[in-house]
Amino acid sequence: MKVLATDKAPGAIGPYSQGFVVNGFVFTSGQIPVDPATGEVPEGIAAQTEQACKNVGAILEAAGCSFDNVVKTTCFLAEIADFAAFNEVYAKFFTSKPARSCFAVKDLPKGVLCEIECIAEA
Repeated sequence: MKVLATDKAPGAIGPYSQGFVVNGFVFTSGQIPVDPATGEVPEGIAAQTEQACKNVGAILEAAGCSFDNVVKTTCFLAEIADFAAFNEVYAKFFTSKPARSCFAVKDLPKGVLCEIECIAEA
């Protein structure tokens, strides 16, 4: 197993890693829309989705792969009403259309509107 760590994505806010490479696959922890340079969270679902996607991309890059290698994502939304706006931004990053689950959840860390985790081929 190889632990993934990059300063281009937010550090863990709990007892977990940004991701792992195991047996040819990359597993990322859920990425919330925290700007790793400032620690700030942008306003609105579109800006938050973009930042969460950038954070996922930074971890994929640390693993030596890209969005094109992603085979599965799990997405969490604070409000299911944001589904269409989330999809609009998400589609710009995950152009290979990996398998996906998307859920509305009661709360997310730091009161953010979305979180994205993925599995990719290393």
